[in-house]
Amino acid sequence: MKLAAVAFYGLAAGLLAVGLRELLTGFEENRCSMTYMFEYPEYRRVALPRRVARLYPAYGLYLYGEGVYAQETRALKLTGAPVLFLPGNAGSYKQARSLGSVALRKAETMEGGLHFNVFTVDFNEELVALYGGSLLRQTHFLHESIKAILRLYKHLKTPPQSVVLVGHSMGGVVARALFTLPRFNTNLVSIIITQASPHLAPVLALDPYLLDFYSAVRQKWVNQANKLRNVTVLSVGGGYRDYQVRSGLTSLPCPPGDPNKLSLVVTAVPRTWVSTDHLSIVWCKELVLATVRAFFDLIDPETRQFTENSEKKLAVLNHHFIKHPVRLPGETQETPVSISGLHLFFYGSWRQCNTLASKVSLYLTVQTPQDGFPFCPPHSCSCFQEVWSMLFLPSMDTLPPTFLDVAFHEEETPGEEWVHLLSPLLYIFGAAVAYWGSALLRLVIRLISLVLAPLPSVSRDCGTLRLRTQLLITLCLTVMGGTSCGALSIFASFLFHLYRAPRKHKEAENGTIDPECLSRSKESNGTPLLSECALQEVRDDLQLHLCLSALFTLPVMLSGPSLIHWIRNLRYSTQLNPDPCWPYIVPLIFVYMLLINCNTLKLSNSKLLPLTSCLPLPLAIIMVTFSPLHLYRITYFLLASLIPLALCCLL
Repeated sequence: MKLAAVAFYGLAAGLLAVGLRELLTGFEENRCSMTYMFEYPEYRRVALPRRVARLYPAYGLYLYGEGVYAQETRALKLTGAPVLFLPGNAGSYKQARSLGSVALRKAETMEGGLHFNVFTVDFNEELVALYGGSLLRQTHFLHESIKAILRLYKHLKTPPQSVVLVGHSMGGVVARALFTLPRFNTNLVSIIITQASPHLAPVLALDPYLLDFYSAVRQKWVNQANKLRNVTVLSVGGGYRDYQVRSGLTSLPCPPGDPNKLSLVVTAVPRTWVSTDHLSIVWCKELVLATVRAFFDLIDPETRQFTENSEKKLAVLNHHFIKHPVRLPGETQETPVSISGLHLFFYGSWRQCNTLASKVSLYLTVQTPQDGFPFCPPHSCSCFQEVWSMLFLPSMDTLPPTFLDVAFHEEETPGEEWVHLLSPLLYIFGAAVAYWGSALLRLVIRLISLVLAPLPSVSRDCGTLRLRTQLLITLCLTVMGGTSCGALSIFASFLFHLYRAPRKHKEAENGTIDPECLSRSKESNGTPLLSECALQEVRDDLQLHLCLSALFTLPVMLSGPSLIHWIRNLRYSTQLNPDPCWPYIVPLIFVYMLLINCNTLKLSNSKLLPLTSCLPLPLAIIMVTFSPLHLYRITYFLLASLIPLALCCLL
């Protein structure tokens, strides 16, 4: 049976490796041209008010420059049109050099002195795609940065009244989140261009703050669509090569009939025609040139700033990014199709022949059956949906539709999609990853046990903690999690439990003899032989703690982004705020500490074991149903199964 399991999971792991190889190396060749700086780029920091600098010490605002232009703008006496670049997840503010350099070179070749002042924001390269607690903070700092930029143009006769935003990845989501702020003036931003930004849903929802942020942005742009019709938003997806943010997530959730919200893929941009990955979309020369051309055409010659005319903005963006727009959402296409006057031209080698034109008239009528075949009546799941709603159960975790946004019309309600949650093949791959992950954990435990081998080992309770010690450690870890970072306490408690497994493995190798089994063991020449009963008990305990260690790695992995964020911002603040781990930090540490003393003998004698053994299967089904898009819920379901197991050690 064990050999069959190894063969099955080995085959699944092989298929997974082939798929990952195809995913990472099977893409088409990167055909984007690199953008180069002709002079050394410089980033001049823009001074912000003391209040802003005190509230956001990790963030900064910079002005991009090169060569002579950088020297001319040292005093920050600016006369161009402001453009603000927003980096994405773990993105650097220096990524604005591609856009800034191309815009500067094009301005030098044009007459009239039209040019742009490209600003960029330093978000401290935060992992906002995995930790949503800093998204609102970035949004507030962006608001302060826009006001600081516009203050630099007060000396002009006609100063700019708005700023054009260019956001990459999560920077585009933050740009749209500006309009959710209560005191934000919508006239400060008139054009937003996003590059590979997941507007529809987050790629990974590891904490509830990320989903709340998306929900607030979505409701604002859908419920107040009429007030935001003057804001032109262009979303550009990376296409096939972008495996981090698929193009379906880059579509803008907007009501039909709003032409100022455009969503497209970079392969459809005229004179670009290439697919980009998630990072190359920032420096792809073809796309940067299209963006800069559109910026220059958006300049009003009279004010020398970006135009406020919505029709002109839409016409310019259509010309540079779409050229031949397709049928807009909401337009109905008539079923009868009439094609007349179709000319058949000849190849170039026949151009010397007499001109001959043939007209072909075609009237095509397509009839779509309403009910399909008469012997196949339509099926519905309305009864299942009614029972589901009567039980007040939340909706299943399925992505919203990525096709035409007809569901966001004011008079229509979005229909529920009862689709398959995940492909069964993905579950097989997940089981293979878990199997080989536990095998790797066994190897690590074996190596650690070699280090602990010289230590004495006398019983199966080696490595356990006394009740007072457990309470003291639990209290200390709880206080540490409340005052600093909850993920740090979870990681520390995981290390405490992980220490037990190498000790058990060392006992199994050294042949520790339990006193109870020693009385039943045989003797040879007055020396007790190795007790098979003792070894079997230690092996069972080792297997138990290896399984628990594999389960305990899930909360550690899910809380990893918040721990990384706390470490990187430790010099600014010693406490993580907000902390996504605070709802379950106390019960999780309590479970970790109790299960350190757990063994198979206590579990077999517990009265709660029959009830506890029935919980994992239904909880696993519920977790698969409600957690694919809310990964942080996995910890809640894991606690629901581990708390009864921990109580089995007491009762």
